[in-house]
Amino acid sequence: MKYFEDMVIGTRTRSSRTYRVTREEVIEFATKYDPQPFHLDDEAAKTTFFGRLSASGWHTGAMVMRLMVDTWKDTEPTAGLGSPGIDDLRWVKPVYPGDELSVEMELIDKRRSKSRPEMGLTKTKQTVTNQHGEVVMTMVSNGLLRVRDPSAPLD
Repeated sequence: MKYFEDMVIGTRTRSSRTYRVTREEVIEFATKYDPQPFHLDDEAAKTTFFGRLSASGWHTGAMVMRLMVDTWKDTEPTAGLGSPGIDDLRWVKPVYPGDELSVEMELIDKRRSKSRPEMGLTKTKQTVTNQHGEVVMTMVSNGLLRVRDPSAPLD
């Protein structure tokens, strides 16, 4: 189990798997959560910026979350306690059915919580690419991790 103390700023981790985007899943997600024509209909999408059916940005975020969690499970599980949110999110290029996504995670900052010494806060930059190596999404997310020894000094 990887605890807050084990996290090293600058560490980069590539997803252990890739995620293949399917047309059916794009339409199913959009139908439930983002029912805009360019996520639902091939003909309607042709006349938009996207040029063809594309995944919702929110769907892309959900697929990336799956990749991150699978990577933690496949490599070394973390003592994760959730997340207080995202600082920055950019949908750089459209994601289309047939794309295969992967993510690189880079730990860019960490600090112990002063009010909750049993946890630490991490800041990670995620860079999501498609099968061509093109960046399709970036985000900076915040995580909460369990501290191995809450009685240790707060650095």
